[in-house]
Amino acid sequence: MLDISQTKILQIPGASEKLNSCLKEIYNDFAVSDEKIDQIIKRFHVEMQDGLERDNGLLPMLPSYVTVRPTGKEKGTYLSLDLGGTNLRVCLVTLNGDSTFSIVQQKYTITNEAKADNLFDWIANCVDLFIIENKLVPDAGTTMIPCGFTFSFPIVQSAINRGTLVMWNKGFSVPNVVGRDVAVMTQNAFMRKHLNVKIVAIVNDTIGTLMASGYANPDSQMGIIFGTGTNACYWEKREKILKWNPTEDIAPFDEMILNMEWGAFDVASTTLPYTPHDNKLNRKSINHGLQVFEKMISGLYLGEVIRNALLWLVDRRVLFNGRSSDILNDSYKLDTAYVSSIVADETPNLDDVKLILEVTLSIPDTTLQDRQIVQEVCKIIGLRANRLSAAALCAVLLWRPELLDKEMTIGIDGSMYEFFPGFDKGLIKEMTRILGEERAKNVKLVLAKDGSGVGAAIVAMIASKDLE
Repeated sequence: MLDISQTKILQIPGASEKLNSCLKEIYNDFAVSDEKIDQIIKRFHVEMQDGLERDNGLLPMLPSYVTVRPTGKEKGTYLSLDLGGTNLRVCLVTLNGDSTFSIVQQKYTITNEAKADNLFDWIANCVDLFIIENKLVPDAGTTMIPCGFTFSFPIVQSAINRGTLVMWNKGFSVPNVVGRDVAVMTQNAFMRKHLNVKIVAIVNDTIGTLMASGYANPDSQMGIIFGTGTNACYWEKREKILKWNPTEDIAPFDEMILNMEWGAFDVASTTLPYTPHDNKLNRKSINHGLQVFEKMISGLYLGEVIRNALLWLVDRRVLFNGRSSDILNDSYKLDTAYVSSIVADETPNLDDVKLILEVTLSIPDTTLQDRQIVQEVCKIIGLRANRLSAAALCAVLLWRPELLDKEMTIGIDGSMYEFFPGFDKGLIKEMTRILGEERAKNVKLVLAKDGSGVGAAIVAMIASKDLE
């Protein structure tokens, strides 16, 4: 399997001096030096500390109200919802009590209408279909089915089952929701539909991932999403959360999961290595100036940054003979899934790249050199995403260096980690460089596939016990 961490500027056979000059410019724009990585880690620590000290800090560092670690011995069957950037998953999770679980789930693709207007009623319709299909009824002696809700957008919580939306991202723009409690809005939609389902917990997708990872690996310390969007959470000591001032009673605790919302890192644009191609994307995005780190590394945006760079080469007449296509000219038409396929293509004539360019993007008669250029640009920009991702991961580990002295697990979910060629190897390589081999050996990266749905069920179980 190809390893993007080995990417060096490629000498394309027969390349003109002008082409080599343009490729070198792109390489230099997107290359991230070791010194820059160190700067980013230091800046992460400044922003983390600021977020721990005050509300509306540089990094949000949002309390999750999850203070109990799973042991792997929990048992029971629970309903969970997992709303991400692309799909809603409705899950029925059975915890077996031996660190294993079984899951019955249905995935519903979120419609554009739901993303822009009737999201909560659309969710209620999907849950209704799932309940009917699986013949779910409340347990004997109860009137409601408890449900955990993984909500993959920034929320401020005042309790385990209360979450106020801070802002939309991932292309959502439903009006009149920012500043309101999404758990209540979902519950109201359930009531309009006469569903016997009660939202007992709302968690971010990273927290769901960490809890699911913790059920299988009790030494789990971090949950990360490298997918459509990106975010992370980790276990933080109570005394470090200086802004902690709960409005409702909560049992004493030693540690709590914090939702970092690290996609918002460097909102002041002082540290990250911006290029004109990033600035072009940012200017045209619906959340202009926000989530700038997410726009450099996540699946929703990576293809768009690459598309901007390819069009820059087209405009300099060193790619596709200076011709583009209506599809390539259209924003967000170069999906990151295509980028993964382009990077993975090891055929002599780059047949998969040819198919994507000529059939999917309607660019006729590409040459082998065109295809080599496109693959090279995808690798260069993919490598930047990978190294920046590793820098963020290591920043959190170095924030709690005492944890690196013993074995620990990090649960990771998302399409970038799972499908982008060499992404996992690149993280390990960069982690070894930053942390040193001895400490890096103690860190195990685990794919917590679809973990957020399982994690929400585990939190629902903990919340249900607290309510009893």
